[in-house]
Formats: sequence, C-alpha cells, structure tokens
Amino acid sequence: MARQEGRQCSIGLVKARTAWLAGAAGAAIAAYRKFRRPVAAPAPVEDPRAEELRRKLDESRELEGEREEFEAAETPVDEAEPADVTDRRKAVHERGQAAAEQMRQRDGE
Repeated sequence: MARQEGRQCSIGLVKARTAWLAGAAGAAIAAYRKFRRPVAAPAPVEDPRAEELRRKLDESRELEGEREEFEAAETPVDEAEPADVTDRRKAVHERGQAAAEQMRQRDGE
C-alpha cells in the first residue's frame, strides 16, 4: 500500500462520522418510540347480522332436542327384527316373480 507524504488518511474520519450518525439515528428512533402516543383501538361495532345469527342458533338448539325425541321413537336398523327384513325381502321377491310371469305371458300370446 502506498503512503502519501504529508497527508492523513480519511478512512478513520468516515468511520467516525458513520458511527455518530448511526448512534444519532438509533437515539432518535428510541425517543420516538418512547414518547409517541398510543393509538386507541376503535370501539367494536356490532354487526347487524349478529342478532339474526344468534336467533338461528337458538332455533337450531331447540330443533336438536326435537330431533333426539324423534329418533328415540325409531328403531335403529341394526336392532330391527330379522323377521321384518325377511318378510320385506320375500314380498319384493314375489312381486318380481309376478312381474316376470306377466312379461312371459305377453310374449307367449
């Protein structure tokens, strides 16, 4: 590195100025944060649809109780008597055979 005779290096001055500016900027930001006024949050506004939604929710709660009463009166499928299923299956089978017999008679005429 070549050294200049009689002149001083300016790098040290630039570093010192940069440090002072950074410190001043940091102090200014800290003072701003400390003394700024807090922004008041706006008062919550009641949504006009809220009352309607509350009313619907209350109605659905009432209907849930009615649904439970209705379902309590029904017999679940897994508890149904097998005879009911067997009788229904037999009736469907007989109707199918009768329909097939009618078709055969029409073809044979």
